[in-house]
Amino acid sequence: MNKRKHKILVVDDDPSLLEMMSMTLRKEGYSVQEARSAAEARDQIEGAEFDLVVSDIYLGDATAIDLLDEIHNSSPDTFIILVTAQGTVETAAAARNAGVFDYLAKPFKLEQLVGRVHAALDQEQAIPAPIEAGPETMIVGSHPSIVDVYKAVARVAPADIPVLISGETGTGKELVARALHRFGSNPEGPFVPINCGAIPDTLIESELFGHRRGSFTGAERDHKGAIESARGGTVFLDEIGELPMSLQVKLLRFLQEGEIRPIGSESAIDVSTRVVAATHRDLRAEAAAGTFREDFFYRLSAYQIHLPPLRDRQSDIPLLVEHFRSRKVGTNDCESQGTTPEILEMLAAHDWPGNVRELENLVRRSLIDFGSLADAAGIKGLLDEATHETEITHQLPTFGDDLTIEEAERLHIEAVIARCEGNRTRAAEILGVDRKSLYRKVRRLGIEVTENEEGSQQS
Repeated sequence: MNKRKHKILVVDDDPSLLEMMSMTLRKEGYSVQEARSAAEARDQIEGAEFDLVVSDIYLGDATAIDLLDEIHNSSPDTFIILVTAQGTVETAAAARNAGVFDYLAKPFKLEQLVGRVHAALDQEQAIPAPIEAGPETMIVGSHPSIVDVYKAVARVAPADIPVLISGETGTGKELVARALHRFGSNPEGPFVPINCGAIPDTLIESELFGHRRGSFTGAERDHKGAIESARGGTVFLDEIGELPMSLQVKLLRFLQEGEIRPIGSESAIDVSTRVVAATHRDLRAEAAAGTFREDFFYRLSAYQIHLPPLRDRQSDIPLLVEHFRSRKVGTNDCESQGTTPEILEMLAAHDWPGNVRELENLVRRSLIDFGSLADAAGIKGLLDEATHETEITHQLPTFGDDLTIEEAERLHIEAVIARCEGNRTRAAEILGVDRKSLYRKVRRLGIEVTENEEGSQQS
């Protein structure tokens, strides 16, 4: 069908945006009609059939979700694209649940809208299967990169396949894992998180697979591992890149066979548990280098979701600041004024090596130390302090390309600990791992820690 014959209804209660979207689509050759409310949209829908409806979700007198049944009843083949300034996993899930073709978060470029419209009208595509909506999540933002994450969650959550979440420390990988569970096929089942980097090698197998009484010294009773504890739900394996090779083999067998064998057990147990894993490392590169099992990587990453760093979606900083502020104010049952344009400019100029978690910590510190987010001098001091910590890392020596990954890791950790004058708590923060993970790495890599270093840590 020629696109000039396609009829589009554009619905938005913002007159200027409504006009811009309509004019843009008319220039593309489409026949466009407009509605500024849900009531006007209903009148238009009753009088004509449309090939596509582009609508804001929140219309003042109703939501576009409320209109969808009427649209589908009058014209089942109509494509629907929803736009909103309040992008969340929930709105993406609600859109998918209602049979929406696509979902676009404001602010967006008009070329993006045109591209989505072309995708809907210039090819046949099945309406996605619905997923069940769930409670509010803490994932916040409307930047296109984070909206892509919302849509990825909505697409893969119902599929019973492993998901690998990648991204820098502090980008919100566990939040995405929890969203996958909430919108998955078994949201009522357990969600069991386990940090693979925080458990000693001698205990990790028992923590994952469980053990039987008497199977080793100290095993005084049967113990269910995380995988069996998550039966009928989701096990979240954080820092999966820290898992020893021997256990990668056993997890691979579980992913292939759907069964586990607790330590000391003579028989395997069938377990229906979904696996979601996360890492801040480049596991594809490590698999190619032979430091991570290649077969395990490909089985684990049946579907991958990458979380963007905060520096790549700085337009979301005001939304995130207000989100964290409102949560902390509600928790403390007190009032706190919002921030200022001057402070938002300072926040936008910061590099955020700790990503969203670092921003949340800054908001918390500001509310505790200054009682608000409007103290420009105080917040500048916190940002300067964070920048100083980052400079410590930048001052570290570089190493030649003839080292193995393990040798380079050992030298880097030693250098960070030295720069921090033996304060391993501070070193762990700079390295982007928790303190227990750093202790485990120190032991595994044979890094010597003097009494002075331990003393510095405690001071």
